[in-house]
Amino acid sequence: MNIPNEIKTIIEKLESSGFEAYVVGGPVRDFLLGKTPKDWDITTNARPEEIQKIFSKSFYNNKFGTVTVVNKNISDESLKNVEITSYRIDVGYSDKRHPDEIKFTPSLEEDLKRRDFTVNAMALQVKSEKLKTKSSKKLKVKNYEIVDLFNGQEDLKNKIIRAVGDPNERFNEDALRMLRAIRFSSQLGFEIEKETFEAIQKNSGLLKFVSQERIRDEFGKIILSDRAYEGIELLRVSGLLSFIVPELEKGVGVGQNRHHTYTIYEHCALSLKHCPSKKLEVRLASLFHDIAKPQTKVGTGPDSTFYNHDFVGAKFTKKILTRLKFSNKTIEKVVLLVKNHMFYYNVDEVSEAGVRRLIKRTGKENLKDLMDLRISDRLGSGVPKAKPYKLRHLEYLIEKVSKDPISAKMLKVNGQDIMKILSSKPGPKIGAILKVLLSEVIEDPEKNIKEYLEKRVKELNKLSAEEIRKSEKVIEDKKEEEDLKDKKKFWVK
Repeated sequence: MNIPNEIKTIIEKLESSGFEAYVVGGPVRDFLLGKTPKDWDITTNARPEEIQKIFSKSFYNNKFGTVTVVNKNISDESLKNVEITSYRIDVGYSDKRHPDEIKFTPSLEEDLKRRDFTVNAMALQVKSEKLKTKSSKKLKVKNYEIVDLFNGQEDLKNKIIRAVGDPNERFNEDALRMLRAIRFSSQLGFEIEKETFEAIQKNSGLLKFVSQERIRDEFGKIILSDRAYEGIELLRVSGLLSFIVPELEKGVGVGQNRHHTYTIYEHCALSLKHCPSKKLEVRLASLFHDIAKPQTKVGTGPDSTFYNHDFVGAKFTKKILTRLKFSNKTIEKVVLLVKNHMFYYNVDEVSEAGVRRLIKRTGKENLKDLMDLRISDRLGSGVPKAKPYKLRHLEYLIEKVSKDPISAKMLKVNGQDIMKILSSKPGPKIGAILKVLLSEVIEDPEKNIKEYLEKRVKELNKLSAEEIRKSEKVIEDKKEEEDLKDKKKFWVK
C-alpha cells in the first residue's frame, strides 16, 4: 500500500510541529479496498490558523475548519489541493443539511462520531518507519495503524453500508446522506444495513431540504455506477425516487403490449442496466426513453399502443433534467436521443434517403449513442440479440451515405449563389428555395450538381412564395408518410 509522498510530507510537517495528523474518511476506505483514492483528506487537532502557519501555500475561506493546502506543479489532480480539517463537533442542523455551528475539539473520537457511515469513519495513522520505493513520488509504508471505533473494517469486509450511531440522527443532520448511502451501495456493490435502510425509508421526505444540484450530483453517480439498476431500485423502494424523478414511478405496475414482457418501469430500469455506454447522456436516455408511456397509453392488453410517446417523452425528459439542474449541453443531448429512439430501419424498406434524413435529424456524431440506446432498449425488453443484422446493416449504410448532403451547407450552391443568380437581396424566398433544393437532394444525392441546382433556382424563382412552400410541402408530406409507416411498425403514431 503506497501513500503519495505529498500526503506523507503534509502529515510529517503537522506531526513535527507537535500535532496529530491522520488520513481520514473516503480515502481510508478506498485505501483498504486496494483502490486509488480520488482525493486525500487529512484531519488534525491543529486549528485552522495553526495549519496555515505551517503551510504558507494554503487558503481557508469556509466555516467548517477546512484548510486547503496547494501543491503546484503536480500532474495528479487528487494531490493539487489537499484538504486538512481540524477535529470538530457539529452542533444543530436546522436546515437538515449543514451544521448551524461547529466547535473544535481535541478528540479524534469526537470528530469521527460526526461522520456518516462506518466505512467512512476510519482514520489512518502513518507510522514513522518507512521504506522508500524506486519512485520518488511515493513512499511505501511498512507500518500503519487504522483507528476504527465503529467496526468499519468489519463492514468493509462484509460489504455493508451502516450509519455511524443512530441512522435517524445521521439523516436528520444531513438528508443528503440517504442518497449517499444508495450511491455507495451502487458504486461499491455493498448492501445497506437493515436499520440504516429503514431509517432512509422513514426519513425519505427530508430529501426536499436538499438542493437540486446536490441531488443531481449523487443521482448522476448512481446512474454511472456498475450497479445503476440496483441503485434505481433502492431509490424506488426507499421512497427517495418520488422526490427525484416521480415521473418514473408512474410506470410501476403498468403493463405494455405484446412486444414487451416487462412493465414500463421495469423496462426503463432494465434498459439502464443493459446500457453498453459509459456516457451519462446515453444512460439517462436509456432510463427515460419510455418515461411518457403511462400518459400516452391507449387501450389495454397485448394490443395497447403508446402514441407519440417518444415526442412526449422528450418533453418530459427536458423538464426533469432542467429541474435537476443538469447543464444545457447534457439536456439537449438526452432530449435528442429520447426523441429519436424510435427510429425505424428495415433492410428492404428504408431507402438511403431515409438514412440521410436520420443523419440530418440526429447528427452523425450522435448515431453511435443512438445505437447504444437502441441496444439498451432491446435488451431491456428481454430480446436476446443486442444488435441484429438489420442494425449492423444500418451502420454500414450510415457509413456509405455519410458523405451525401444532409444540410444546406453541403449543397453545391448556397444563399450567396442564389442571390447572385437572381440578382436578389436576402429574404424569405432565398431560404425557401434552399429548403426545396436540400429536400430534393436528400431524396437523390446525384442532383447535388451545381449546374442542375442553378437551373432549379431559376425554375423555382418563377414560382410565388406560396407555390415554393407547396413544392416543399410535397416533399415534406412524402417524409411524413414514411415516418407514419415507420411508427406503425412500432405500434406508435
